[in-house]
Parts: sequence; structure tokens; C-alpha cells
Amino acid sequence: MRIVVLNGSPSKNGTVVKLLKEVISGIEKQVIIDWVDVYALNMRSCIGCMKCRSNEKCALPADDAHTIGEKIRNAEGLIIGTPTHWGNMSSPLKLLLDRNVPVFMGEKPNGMPKPMQKGKPAIIVTACTTPWPFNYIAWESRGAINSVKHVLHYGGYKVLGTIVKPGTKKYPDIPAAVFQQARELGKRLSKVIT
Repeated sequence: MRIVVLNGSPSKNGTVVKLLKEVISGIEKQVIIDWVDVYALNMRSCIGCMKCRSNEKCALPADDAHTIGEKIRNAEGLIIGTPTHWGNMSSPLKLLLDRNVPVFMGEKPNGMPKPMQKGKPAIIVTACTTPWPFNYIAWESRGAINSVKHVLHYGGYKVLGTIVKPGTKKYPDIPAAVFQQARELGKRLSKVIT
């Protein structure tokens, strides 16, 4: 059993990383964890050529996006963490997901989307400097969660839960209840895939 963790944060010891590690702490030891620091990947930008739709893989020369796409394709579960940037996911995470459309979504003969990861579980983690409730009202962390959910929806993933830590600028400490929520989601993910 294998889970891919996509860390879309540039901060090695930031809130997103701490929460991702807490999710992992709830996962059973026999599960293999593939941790990916998305900011460290060497990837060309998606050029929107749409060749991936017929080739079922990105047509650009091989790079880290292809490698991570195969890891995602072959994993039983996915955990995605991202800071909130302008109400969205971080740009390297978006690039990775853009480059891996065929990993998440195929196309039926009638042109309708076909989920390529149907039924696999996922967890989403985000953090935001905007304090509660404005992170929700102003579509900040809610926007980041929804943009990741959009990709997962087309992939056929079942989102087991989300973890949001708002107000990180003024309140950088993570409450014990949020850490507990992260561990519990990790345990739930572990049960679903084993």
C-alpha cells in the first residue's frame, strides 16, 4: 500500500508541512509514504497542447512532472497540502496538476470526462494568513480547498476530509484540536486503503 503526499509549500517547517506530518503520523506503519516537495521539482510549464488527451500522458519531454504523475497513478491514496495563494493553491502545485491531467481524467468515447482514480481516498490540507472567518468569507482558504477538490473530483477521488489553519500570520501556533483532526484523518485514510 502506498500514499503520495504532495507538499505544495515552500516552507520546510511551516504550518502546511507540520499538518501533513501529523496526518502521516496517523497512518499505519506498513503503508509506504512517498513525500514530494513540489517546490523542488524540475517541471516545464504546461503549454495547453491537449496532446495528453489522446496520448494519455504529457507530450512534453520527460521531467519530474512525469515521474510524480506515475507515483500518483500507482498510489492507493493521496494527501495534498498547499498554502493559500490568492484564494488558490500554490503555483508549483497547480503546475504539477496541470501537467498530469491524464493521470486524473481520461475521456470517454462521447467526449465526457472519465475519472482515472475512481474511488481512491484523498485528504486536503491548507493554511492561510487571513484570520477566521474572513479566510472563508473572502474565499481565501476555501478557494484553495475548492481548487484542489476540483481536480480530485474529476479524478474520481473521495475526499475524506480537509484541514484548514487560518490566521497563521497573527496566530502561528497550531491548536491541539487541529493536530488531533489531522491524526484522525490519517487513521481514517489508513483504514480505507488497508
